[in-house]
Amino acid sequence: MNDRVLGGRVFAAVMLAVLVAAGGCKRKHGVGKTLETFSPDYSNQLQQLDATGNLPILRWPNYTDYKNYVQNFYAMREYRLAWTRDKKPVKATTDVIHLFQTIDRKGLNPVDYDADRWPQRLSALSSASDEELAKFDIAMTVCTMRLISDLHIGRVNPQHFDFDVNAVGKRYDLPTFLAENVVDSEDVASQIALVEPNSDQYRATEDALGKYIDLAKANPQWDPLPAVTKPILPGGEYPGLQVMWQRLMILGDAQEGAPQGNEYTADVAEVVKHFQHRHGLEENGKLGPQTIAALNVSPAARIHQFQATLERWRWLPDEFLKAPLQVNLPEFVLRVHDPVTHKLDFSMRVVVGQFIGQHQTPVFTQKMKYIVFRPYWTVTTNIARKEIAPHVAKDPGYLGKKNFEVVNAQGQPVASYNADSIAQGRVIVREKPGPKNSLGLVKFMFPNQYDIYMHSTPATQLFANSKRDFSHGCIRLQEPEKLADWVLKDQPEWTEEKIHDAMDNGPDNKTVVLKQPLSVVIFYATALVAEDGDIHFYDDVYQYDKQLEDVLRQGYPYPWFKEEVKPKTAPGETV
Repeated sequence: MNDRVLGGRVFAAVMLAVLVAAGGCKRKHGVGKTLETFSPDYSNQLQQLDATGNLPILRWPNYTDYKNYVQNFYAMREYRLAWTRDKKPVKATTDVIHLFQTIDRKGLNPVDYDADRWPQRLSALSSASDEELAKFDIAMTVCTMRLISDLHIGRVNPQHFDFDVNAVGKRYDLPTFLAENVVDSEDVASQIALVEPNSDQYRATEDALGKYIDLAKANPQWDPLPAVTKPILPGGEYPGLQVMWQRLMILGDAQEGAPQGNEYTADVAEVVKHFQHRHGLEENGKLGPQTIAALNVSPAARIHQFQATLERWRWLPDEFLKAPLQVNLPEFVLRVHDPVTHKLDFSMRVVVGQFIGQHQTPVFTQKMKYIVFRPYWTVTTNIARKEIAPHVAKDPGYLGKKNFEVVNAQGQPVASYNADSIAQGRVIVREKPGPKNSLGLVKFMFPNQYDIYMHSTPATQLFANSKRDFSHGCIRLQEPEKLADWVLKDQPEWTEEKIHDAMDNGPDNKTVVLKQPLSVVIFYATALVAEDGDIHFYDDVYQYDKQLEDVLRQGYPYPWFKEEVKPKTAPGETV
């Protein structure tokens, strides 16, 4: 049987083996029960219809990516119909159709599962021919398989976007799960809910999406607020104040008690600060163009952000769903969670890769395995050729003045070099350790093909900005000492004093291997539910949401073939 494996060439639905083990072992009778009470042999009709992997009555007729699974499902059932009995839908059928019709509340598109077509199909069952009954059955099977797989691992292979996220461990036997856990189930919703990511953050995002769907339905009109040419401060006037206040109430930032007139008071400014906090804006209480622009984004538009975030949650392998170290790129924040309780220990600001210049930090998962105190920064050949060699050509003493040194491949100092030997890569240029080093005094290594890591930085002034995409791809930390203390807390020989001494005094390039590797997720959520329950939104700084939306707009079959992950930045250029 062909498994649908993330990175595999053929799309085939996957699920945790434990689901089959847990659900299937308790329901061995499921298929037999169905065969006893359901329709006779429909092998001719089902096999002929399924031969091509194309069913014209579907919104997305091409299901070749599920064809083998559909065949296996019906072979298990000896080619009996699964979804009707005596030309009437079984309970599971109506339950699954209801799920199709409400699946938008889980961030999926009802159209993908023919949600609006099922009422007519149901009404036509009583007069359906054998061929029409078989078409109905295959359509239900394909749409249900698509739904289960989409909820479990998402619709698009993350490697399609050059993201190194691998769900190879999430394979499962979809035909068996469908036969034993769905078609005979008295509670389809709870069975299918088992395939969703087991994450409080995922569930909170799903709940928040539901709230915004309701907001969008209740507030279809969302006209632009009056524009401002310069920020309005407390004491000023804003002609759209009453409409703005009503909007802030709808979104949960303001309470009852609208201000009188159009005066932008200090109390209004405090409410605006809360809105700014939730939208990744500078929390200054000033009503400027960026704040007005965020207020003009309707709840309906925000729904797309939830959908993209939920899709990425489904990509994550199970071992990374509750990763203790999570960076949210568009938020520019690292969150550190207790590995056992999964509660938030602390968070800090980070600087991530620039959008301009194609230095975007990608989405990926890895394990942090070691840290390095007082590291060298080895300059890549590309940077050496473009940026270092021209300076050396003008001033042979340039490297010494800038705290660089030249070494050979073995790391031994080279006394004789020139601009040509640097540009041609015959020698290696590296920045000496110390507080002015580009990597600061510590780096945190989770080896990956992008050569991206977390590190301290001498450019601490950048953390004051609300938008912090300034690096070549690596992740700069606002509080590196705090993270070092936390990472080494289970290694008692590394006391807080010893850690700080290692950073301040050396030795240089000191590697410390972690006793237990730590899961790291570099994530991208433009819609996020914070620990206090507030719903936050962030700009699509890398256009990753737009890329995903463009692909999903094309419909089934979504890209799922294996693609080589291409690093978004040249190795070593990620500081």
